[in-house]
Amino acid sequence: MGSRTRIANRDLRRKVMSAEAAAALIPAGSNVGMSGFTGAGYPKAVPLALARRIAEANAAGTGFRVGVWTGASTAPELDGALAEADGIELRLPYQSDPVSRQKINSGHMECIDVHLSHVAQMVWQGFLGHLATAVVEISGITEDGRLVPSSSIGNNKTWLDQADQVILEVNSWQSAELEGMHDIYYGTALPPDRRPIPLTRAGDRIGVPYLDCPPEKVVAVVETHAPDRNSPFKEADEASKRIAGHLLDFLQHEVGHGRLPANLLPIQSGVGNIANAVLDGLDAGPFEDLTAYTEVIQDGMLGMLRSGKLSVASATAFSLSPDAAEDFNANISAYRDRIILRPQEISNHPELVRRLGVLAMNGIIEADLYGNVNSTHLMGSRIQNGIGGSGDFARNAYISFFMTPSTAKDGAISSIVPMVSHVDHTEHDVHVVVTEQGLADLRGLAPRHRARQIIDHCAHPDYRPMLEDYHQRALTGSPGKHTPHLIDEALSWHTRYLGDGTMKP
Repeated sequence: MGSRTRIANRDLRRKVMSAEAAAALIPAGSNVGMSGFTGAGYPKAVPLALARRIAEANAAGTGFRVGVWTGASTAPELDGALAEADGIELRLPYQSDPVSRQKINSGHMECIDVHLSHVAQMVWQGFLGHLATAVVEISGITEDGRLVPSSSIGNNKTWLDQADQVILEVNSWQSAELEGMHDIYYGTALPPDRRPIPLTRAGDRIGVPYLDCPPEKVVAVVETHAPDRNSPFKEADEASKRIAGHLLDFLQHEVGHGRLPANLLPIQSGVGNIANAVLDGLDAGPFEDLTAYTEVIQDGMLGMLRSGKLSVASATAFSLSPDAAEDFNANISAYRDRIILRPQEISNHPELVRRLGVLAMNGIIEADLYGNVNSTHLMGSRIQNGIGGSGDFARNAYISFFMTPSTAKDGAISSIVPMVSHVDHTEHDVHVVVTEQGLADLRGLAPRHRARQIIDHCAHPDYRPMLEDYHQRALTGSPGKHTPHLIDEALSWHTRYLGDGTMKP
């Protein structure tokens, strides 16, 4: 089915043009809000055309850059192409592209790492400057001009509301049966006009299935037929399976002690191989009638929906492997009533995370003896991707879990350190740390007792004696005894390693 059959509105059909013609309408040096979240629902053609336009301008000595705002990470056709063309001045709120990462860490591209739930509010407040253009992928346009979202929503509602002009990409690769799966809530407002969000269950629908955009703001419609960036996940390794096992044992323990109901509470899961291993474990485990209130639906969650272990999943986007994407598109009718896609200001909203009692499970780079977590930076200064939505969930979760293998670089680096080199989640927001070695429940523990749990249960045996030695000397040599540290020595754990993870000679 071609894109043209997806454009039922006569006036917007008249605005169909090439990606090159649409990209030419984007003002040089302006801010552009683009759709896309974890490689789903991003524009496929206009960013590439814009990158070519910038490269040609660079060659002619008239180069320019733009600010790029999205929902989260996108794909090589967007982040990679624009970064390669040296076309991005400022990037927010999250990226995972290697070219963008290199330019950010070399100081050649600015990046604002923002909690995902905060972006829409910051745009409405005007902190980020003026939004000239929205470039948004959709899966269709109804006869009366309403927009059918595609495989992610992210910040699209805000981009459409705030931008001076709108460019729509209508992607016929996206299933036409996505229509009705979305729930766009238009009831948010800035204080003092803010009201409670009327959502009390993960499966509640509180909005409408379409995005609204005044037709006069649409300056171009571009037809595409291209897949999302569907990256394969690795098979769960032994460490991931052990992490999943520790977490599942803990959940059963909590149910047994009456601190969780038999069907748990809504789960949130970050993206990645460990997260998928945990979801696979839940799928094979004893819990029934589970729900999810999360950012992203990935392979493991789709499997739980397929098996019936998961009754409903609320998110803002998909992040599927090629095989899972094929399954979803082929069997979307079996999923459509149990999946709800929302704007990320709702999927990640602290009010709702706290109200629902979400069980938040996220990955990290490193954790320290007292439970502080670094999820974004290597060596304290080199950003990897960004904090994403982990802070939205961890700070407000009923239980916040952080998971990591106990070592990295084939054992050359300990993921448990005396003091993290960069703090994304303080000890106050970290309830449980899990590695393949075991699980440390930090709830209700003072700092020195947290250190004991983390060393004994989470550190790798190769590093446990070093951590124990440090901790014992800190207990006697630290000027303060509440959170004992030998600052210079704690930081030396990071300066012992080069940027590529190898040891200094």
